[in-house]
Amino acid sequence: MKGLWMLAAAAVVGLGTVAMNSGAKAEVICSGDTCWHSHGDYRYPPGVVVRHDDRWHWGHRDHYRWREHDGRGYWRGGEWVPF
Repeated sequence: MKGLWMLAAAAVVGLGTVAMNSGAKAEVICSGDTCWHSHGDYRYPPGVVVRHDDRWHWGHRDHYRWREHDGRGYWRGGEWVPF
C-alpha cells in the first residue's frame, strides 16, 4: 500500500513538472551572422532578427557563429543590445 502511495505522489509531481515546463518556447534567433538560443517568447524590434525553430541548423556553406547570452536582447555589431 505504501508503494502505491509513493507511485501516485511521484506521478503527480511528474505531471506538475511537465505542465510547468510545457510553456517554454526554445528558438534559434539570428541577427546578421550571429545566432543564439532564446528560451522566451520575446518581441524583437521589427526587421532586427530572424527566428528559427530550435531544430534549425545552418548549411555547410553558411557562415554563422554561436554567441549565447542570458536575458532579453539581441546581438548587433558584436554588442549585446538588451531590451
